[in-house]
Amino acid sequence: MMNAQDSPSTRPYLIRALYEWCTDNGFTPYLVVRVNDSVQVPRDYVNNGEIVLNVSYEATSGLQLGNDFIEFKARFGGKPCDLLIPVHRVIAIYARENGQGMAFPLDEEGGEKADVAPPRPAGVVAAPPAGAERAPVQLQSIDGSAGEGADKDAPHPPPQTPGGGRRPSLKRIK
Repeated sequence: MMNAQDSPSTRPYLIRALYEWCTDNGFTPYLVVRVNDSVQVPRDYVNNGEIVLNVSYEATSGLQLGNDFIEFKARFGGKPCDLLIPVHRVIAIYARENGQGMAFPLDEEGGEKADVAPPRPAGVVAAPPAGAERAPVQLQSIDGSAGEGADKDAPHPPPQTPGGGRRPSLKRIK
């Protein structure tokens, strides 16, 4: 008999389902990936140990959403790149236009050390140290109410990026 610890992850299935939902509804699917040595992405575009990727049909070539890896080709600054992302490093998928999507806990399993800092070109911001606290993502339902367990009376200012721009928020899909 298979127990919950031995069963395959639901993450790749949920990523594929939300990708399909985005494309079926004319939205642009974005992935948020926690970068370490196992993630093949252009390091110049990594910010605070994470990278946000447009994975729409128009922005990618040869996209494969597998159970273990997400693979595709994309252009960064006009230069073609092959990307390889372990599924367990994906921490969110959402629609750019409305922020609806799903956040995932960072899965540290897979035989690698937690948040090992990858070698970086000059000027790339380093990942926070292992064990550092991460701010929780505030999920909202489509009607705008706060997610379960949230203090509905407490103000929740939108998260800000280091450059002062507004980050997209995730909304719970019911």
